[in-house]
Amino acid sequence: METFTLVLLSAGVVSLVALVGAFTLVLRESVLRKLIFALVGLAAGTMLGGAIFHLFPEGFHELGYDVAAKLFIAGFVAFFILERVLYWHHCHERECDVHTFSYLILIGDAIHNFIDGVIIAASYLTSMAIGFVSTVAIIMHEIPQELGDFGVLVYGGFSKRKALLYNFISQLTALAGATTAYFIFTKSQAAMGFHTYLLPFAAGGFLYIATSDLIPELHKEKNLKKSLVAMLLFLAGLGMMMFHGH
Repeated sequence: METFTLVLLSAGVVSLVALVGAFTLVLRESVLRKLIFALVGLAAGTMLGGAIFHLFPEGFHELGYDVAAKLFIAGFVAFFILERVLYWHHCHERECDVHTFSYLILIGDAIHNFIDGVIIAASYLTSMAIGFVSTVAIIMHEIPQELGDFGVLVYGGFSKRKALLYNFISQLTALAGATTAYFIFTKSQAAMGFHTYLLPFAAGGFLYIATSDLIPELHKEKNLKKSLVAMLLFLAGLGMMMFHGH
């Protein structure tokens, strides 16, 4: 099969992972409310773990500490400013129907998924075997993250169907990243590492969302049982990111 077709198919399968939350459409509202808060804990763990154990170390390995650290801080500050702008635009002198962190999740995930698409293209251009292994690894770490992201979107004010749709649109940037990277890399092998500059930037954004938005939401819950479940899923998300690489 032609390499480009494999790249597109793999990125397409990765994009479909965004629909993992579809099973919640058949759940009772009372069950869904309990599940959604737990998924916020999972999202916080996977985003924090993804930033610390994957994105920043890979950027550091390729770019060196000085460049990676500056891009990391740039990503953190950029998401802080972006949230302020979203808040002023959508919530000025009134309550927000949708929490600003929901939009940050979509933007941060879109950047991350674009990077995943680039990695898929680069892997297949190296060898078919590496391309397949990289795709499977990406899917395995995307499943808990996308499930958590879906939970955050619903918790933040989106309806279940809107959360699924917006999450899927955000995930489609994997196809954009794969297609862009394939044509750039086939014209210039020297360009194969350009995505590494996005890695620490995305890590800074993920760290901001996890520590400034999601973890504070976990602290607001007064019910001990719900808090413990969310904390366990937070730790599970961290553990999955810690022990699973691309």
